[in-house]
Amino acid sequence: MCKSCGCQVSHTHDHPHDHDHPHDHDHPHEHPHAEANEPASVTRTVRIERRILEENDIAAERVRRRLGNNGIVAVNLISSPGSGKTALLEKTLDRLAGRLPCAVITGDQRTDNDARRLQGRGARVRQIETHDACHLDARQIEAALDEVLSDGARLLFIENVGNLVCPAAFDLGEHFKVALLSTTEGEDKPLKYPSLFSQSPIAVLTKIDLIPHLDWNLTACREYLRRIRPGVFIFELSSKTGEGMDAWLDYWIKMAG
Repeated sequence: MCKSCGCQVSHTHDHPHDHDHPHDHDHPHEHPHAEANEPASVTRTVRIERRILEENDIAAERVRRRLGNNGIVAVNLISSPGSGKTALLEKTLDRLAGRLPCAVITGDQRTDNDARRLQGRGARVRQIETHDACHLDARQIEAALDEVLSDGARLLFIENVGNLVCPAAFDLGEHFKVALLSTTEGEDKPLKYPSLFSQSPIAVLTKIDLIPHLDWNLTACREYLRRIRPGVFIFELSSKTGEGMDAWLDYWIKMAG
């Protein structure tokens, strides 16, 4: 995870690609007590990791407080690359336009491709390029709030960098982590990446229109999700065909409307 990979220590750059369009986390905080023979470098690494997470959590609480004071629901979408996060957001923004004011913060290491795909769909969009970092952090979200929420949004979608591991370790001040899993990835992903799926009260199975063409077991996938996160709320949908989209949209209208 980023707690040990060091990417958070390097400098990230927020290049604002502005597209203005009217209209339960659990982070371990380690308290190292170095053994007499423990290398100083190990102790220092643990302390740096602890400081990174503590600083992030403080910023996340500021974000959550601000959102709560303004009646805004924030959703942290996490998945591997290519699972369909942006495609789902395209269809979601199109169908919520005029019904529920939305905003989007989207993160990638490079390019503003996703922000350009989402522009013109009734929401204010902000792209964050993380460069060497493999996840968004709470300070980046905090810095973008004034801009993306200026049109009175009620629902904030945060599209995290494509990665099933590191984004799960960083609280962004969201109210919900949502784990996306496409049918092309294999039904056992919840077992392989339990950190994300155990923290996500909502799971979305995407690209279900491809099930007839794949050796993919829907029943097993549901069972694995519930084994890792008992009581998980599961959406099964296809952004391409629209199957399952009504339930997804109704959920957020009731939650943030």
